[in-house]
Amino acid sequence: MRRPVVRRLQAAIAALALAAATGVVLTSAPAASAATGSATGYATQNGGTTGGAGGRTVRATTGTQIHAALCGRASSSTPIVIEVEGTINHGNTTKVSGSSCNTAAGVIELKQVSNVTIVGVGSGAIFDQLGIHLREAGNIIIQNVTVRNVKKSGSPTSNGGDAIGMESGVRNVWVDHTTLEASGGESEGYDGLFDMKDDTQYVTLSYSILRNSGRGGLVGSSESDRSNGFVTYHHNLYQNIDSRAPLLRGGIAHIYNNHYVRLNESGINSRAGARAKVENNYFKDSKDVLGTFYTDQAGYWQVSGNTLDNVTWSTPGGTTRPAGPDMKSTTTVNIPYTYRADAAGCVPDVVSRTAGAGTGLKVSDGNCSPQTPTPGPTDPTPGPTDPTPGPTDPTPPTGTNLSLGAGSDGSSKAAGTSYGDLRDGNLTTYWSPVGATGSASVKWASATAVSSVNIREAADATGNIKAWRLLNGDTGAVLTSGTGAGAVTFPRTTLRKITFEITGSTGTPKIAEYETYAG
Repeated sequence: MRRPVVRRLQAAIAALALAAATGVVLTSAPAASAATGSATGYATQNGGTTGGAGGRTVRATTGTQIHAALCGRASSSTPIVIEVEGTINHGNTTKVSGSSCNTAAGVIELKQVSNVTIVGVGSGAIFDQLGIHLREAGNIIIQNVTVRNVKKSGSPTSNGGDAIGMESGVRNVWVDHTTLEASGGESEGYDGLFDMKDDTQYVTLSYSILRNSGRGGLVGSSESDRSNGFVTYHHNLYQNIDSRAPLLRGGIAHIYNNHYVRLNESGINSRAGARAKVENNYFKDSKDVLGTFYTDQAGYWQVSGNTLDNVTWSTPGGTTRPAGPDMKSTTTVNIPYTYRADAAGCVPDVVSRTAGAGTGLKVSDGNCSPQTPTPGPTDPTPGPTDPTPGPTDPTPPTGTNLSLGAGSDGSSKAAGTSYGDLRDGNLTTYWSPVGATGSASVKWASATAVSSVNIREAADATGNIKAWRLLNGDTGAVLTSGTGAGAVTFPRTTLRKITFEITGSTGTPKIAEYETYAG
């Protein structure tokens, strides 16, 4: 009777040794998950999705530490919550070996594992040019993280170019409050932001941002890959996407309360027998938002309550079969779970206040009003997921404004605005991102010491900026974070580029001046 005890003791000692070698921080006892709320949509079916609830909580600041946490478990199914803070990149993500894991360098690999939660905490978690890959995995939660600029060609490459990719017998995944973004299409080396293939089922993508990509995501890798499905997409922002928002090949999808802005070529592409319930979404400045495209194998849809705002349609013919301009249902889809859909008219506002990483994990109550979610039944206390306000100073800094004469760039710029307006000393001009979030940077030709910035909003947009982060543009490190525009101080840092990232706003954020000071 002593042998099982000895084996458990040996496993515990091995886990502690691995943690010590890789710098993983373990709690002394099982702790509540930092993830809040409960899974929604199809992720609630097939037994539900709880991730690592009830398991040990581990803090990781590198990809290697994430892998070490997986490998340090007693088994590949031992529940674990991995709290991630900082920037995860190729330089800090190596392969870790163990009997409870199957990892690889250059990608966060959840392969042949189950009962795992990955959640961004503290000042935030950014997976930079490095994707998250699920294979032969089940009961997984990914929450409150940013995954950006993952490439399948060029350098560096990761995860086949997918920000989050799932394949080969994946079951029950909830991806929530994430920001998934690229900087172009296939010709620039990028692929899909959220892909599922080869028998992936019972997945929900909620309160997330997908933007600036040629391909939003797919369900099924080819017309014959029809073993996927039961996917819910709700309260997501699709912004500046060429196509695949999503592409469905077979299976069933429930698509509601999403805000689509600038779908440039096509949107929801239901084909190869797929059936989609498409309700209470808001489509703006987009083309061919629903239909069967680029194939002669038709898909089907049930539509209701959608708003079309400046939507254009192609002429039907050949492999182009748009659902509009007079969208009508071609099938019926029965949804097995309960949900409360917001009216389409308030979707742009609700999504702008809830979607993406770093927005406080707020959700809609079905009445167009964002709420802080209540803890799930297995997660009694929310963890430190909200951005902690950084040290601020109500008095603007004094001295020389280093932004004057510097350079500038950013993630996107709305029509009629310029990055140069951030540093021209003129409060009547301004920069705005495309949408409610985005980033702007001030940069210098040589290393420059900075210890404070002053973010000055345009007169008609005062108070619009809510959550933000200030980043070292050279390394991606978070210098500080907080809420509301104004003066911000932080430890003096020498760098060539400093980035102000808006992660939450109301209305349209407008920065008239992005001032920087040495202190």
